[in-house]
Formats: sequence, structure tokens, C-alpha cells
Amino acid sequence: MKKDNNKTSRRDALKTFGLLGLATTLGHSSEKAYAEDQKPGEKAETFSLTTSTVSSRAGFLEALKKQIAETPMVDSHEHLSDEADRLIGKKSWVTLFQHYFGDDFAASGLADASVFGSPQKDADPVELWRRLEPAWFAVKNTGYGQAARISIRELYGIDNINEDTIPLLQERYEESFTPGLYERILREHANIETCQVDSGSFRETRQPELLLQDINFCGFQTCGEKEVRRTIARTGTSVDCLSDWHDAIRIYFQKYGPYATAVKSQLAYSRGLDYEQVPAEKAEVPFKKRLEDEPLTPEETKLYQDHLFWFCVDQANQYELPVKLHTGYYVGTNSMPLSRLSQNPAQLTDLCLRSRQTRWMFMHTCYPYSRELIAIAKQFTNANVQTCWAWIIDPVGTKNFLKQFLVTAPANKIHVFGGDYQNVENVLGHAQIARHGVFSALAELVDEGYVSQDDALELVEPLLRGNAHRIFQLEKKYALAKNVPWK
Repeated sequence: MKKDNNKTSRRDALKTFGLLGLATTLGHSSEKAYAEDQKPGEKAETFSLTTSTVSSRAGFLEALKKQIAETPMVDSHEHLSDEADRLIGKKSWVTLFQHYFGDDFAASGLADASVFGSPQKDADPVELWRRLEPAWFAVKNTGYGQAARISIRELYGIDNINEDTIPLLQERYEESFTPGLYERILREHANIETCQVDSGSFRETRQPELLLQDINFCGFQTCGEKEVRRTIARTGTSVDCLSDWHDAIRIYFQKYGPYATAVKSQLAYSRGLDYEQVPAEKAEVPFKKRLEDEPLTPEETKLYQDHLFWFCVDQANQYELPVKLHTGYYVGTNSMPLSRLSQNPAQLTDLCLRSRQTRWMFMHTCYPYSRELIAIAKQFTNANVQTCWAWIIDPVGTKNFLKQFLVTAPANKIHVFGGDYQNVENVLGHAQIARHGVFSALAELVDEGYVSQDDALELVEPLLRGNAHRIFQLEKKYALAKNVPWK
């Protein structure tokens, strides 16, 4: 990799996510309100709900894009492994298309979606491209596609991906795998302060000050053999009944709760969010059957999962940990039942009512049922919202979601970025799409007269990092991360 590709200036970053071009094209209806468009002594005759202290519209846009680019961003959701694990083994450029982007290739009708399988790491780089190229035109402009293309341009200096440039991409991709990879991408290129990582369980990471960890409690709910064995190993317990499982979960939270930033469940992929508060005596028999791998009815499964959901939520409350829940859209293809997803918003309101002390964090804007989530955040004091993943699912829709949220619900209840990636490289592209979306949303609200210039500038810091600092108590977590017992 060329040395001049290793760092990206803030202004270059702005160019990447389109702010310089956007600044000259956003809106025309309210331009008369700006001093630069007025004749001396003439009062602007235009409808506006706000007043501004910045005399130049161009000056405001420049100040806004500069502030967005220079504000370090908290990344509140990733699936990253530790850097040392990423540096091991053979590397293939196709990994940059693998997570999420591969779904768009499959949805387009690509006949050979197997190109994304792990054995393809040994395949010829150009041959991999030839198998993907028939679908390239159809998918390259999706959010997933744009995130990959931005990352490739910024990290490897390649603008046009084609058969001729793939060998160079492969070469530079391999060259990038040196110690410090995560720091270079996350902090130098993407200006990300820290990441909150869901590792499927709590990982005793070797990078505790960069990769903060969530406690994923799906395994505590589902009680699969692997999850039970792992929990027993980490807690030194034995599990023969529900009471034993309670003890194991308590010990797990005692061990990791102080260091975790949140707890998280994505069980919405396989069931509704209609969690009833089931007492232990009703959950005991189905839990025992699950432990002994006996067949259960759907009703029995729901009983023990509901009970354990609330048991874990109670543990989260004791350690003052927000509860992150997957809502809305599914990863993958041909597997998403909208009949179940459409019930998510109503079920979220029930959760807010059943545990008013819990700090709920509803993920992914509940896409495509996003307007309902705004109503929930406006109505319920304990409901918070993440736009993690959403910027690459539907970039324009998420920009509009943020606009509507800011003039509808309290602005301290939303956090605007989580890359949600397994590979660190594409976090950069996603982060730039998110910054561009925040700029577009705020600039348009000002242009339309709903928010003043001063108020727009004031919103940048809380949206990118301040709200996350408060919701996740990050100053406290940062201090603890310096001296984790496993470091």
C-alpha cells in the first residue's frame, strides 16, 4: 500500500461523503432568508420558524460540515473480532463484499452466491470478480455497496473496481494487515472514539480501551448446549435446574457487568418481542426439558424464554446497563416475515410499560416501521433509539428518519452511528455515509426553516457522541477499561 493512502484528512473525508457538492445544491426555497441573497436594507420575505445568527448560508454549511467531520464519533454497535485474530490467515479482497453486501448480490438473482463462502479465500482474485461482475451494476449503489466502495477508495486508493484493478486491490488489501490496523482505520481514517462490540458473548478483548464489550444474553434465553457449556466454564458453576441457571447468570453479570457498556439480544430474528413476565415456577419444567434436549412445544419454549428475558433485564438494571434489542429488518435473504416484524413497535411499547426503570435501546430504527419508533421515543421516557446498521440499509430513509426524529422526539434519546460490521474495513465507509446523512438532515432542516443554524450546530456533538456518553456512562467505562482484570 502506498504511504500516501494510509491517512485521510478531514477535508478529504468530507469530499468522500459528498458534503462539498451537497452544500451547493441543498434547497432553494429559503435562500432569500440569507443575507448574501438580500439587497442592502431589504428584509427577507420568506416563511421560517427560526432565526439565525450566521449571516452567510455558505458559511453555515462550511461550519456544519467541518464540525461533523472533526467531532469524534462513538460507534455503539459492531461485531468485530480482536485485531490479532484478523491478522491471522490468508486474506481475500472478497471479504470486503462479504458481510451484508453479499445479501444484495444474492437478492439481485446472482446465480453463484457461493463466492462469499470462506473456502473462496484460496480462489484466484480475478476469478472471484468475474463471478460477481454480472450483478455489479445492480448492487453497487445500494448502501451496502457504497460503504464497500468508499472503504476501498479511502483505504486502498482504488476508485473504479473492475477486472483490471482487482489484482491491485488484492495486493494492497494483503499489505494492510499489519499491527495497528484497527487504530488506523477506526481512529485515523474514520475518527471513531470507541466501538461497542457484540461478540456473541462478552469477549475478554485484548483491546479493551478501543473495543468496549456488550453482554449478549441471547444464549441465556435460548439455553443451547454450547451456550450452557460456555457459561458454566466462565462461572465455575454446574447447572441442573432453573435455579442453578439463575446463579450462573448472576455470577456472569458480577464478573462482566461493571465492564460492559450494555446488554443485547437479537432473538427477534426467531420470535416476537412479546415477552410476558413469567414466574419461575411456570418456567421450571420447560427449562428442564430444554436442558435435557427433550422436545418442547412453541408454548413451552416461549415460557422459559420469556422468564429468562426478564431475569436478564433485571440483572442489567442492577448494573445500570441499557438493554439493546434488535428490531425490524433481518440480515440475509428470503427469511424475513413482515407479519412478525410489523408487530415489533406495539410490543416495544409493552416492554417500556412493563419495566419503566429499564433504559431500552431500540436498534436499527425498527426499519421499515421507523415512524412508529419515533412515536415510541416521543411517548416513553425510557425509550432510546439507535440508527446502527440503518444508514447502509436505507441511507435516504435514515436521513429522513433523523429529520423527523429531531423535530418530533427529544434529541437526547437518539444515537446516530453503529457500523454493525464483522470486518473493520467497511466501518469506515459506513461512518462516512452516516456523517453525510447527519449533515444532510441538519442542513435540510435549516433550509426548510424548522431548525436554526445555531441549533443545528449545537446538535452535532450530542448526536455523534454526547448522547452515547450519557446513555452508556462511557466516562465510567473508559476508566474501568484501563485496568480490566484479564488485560
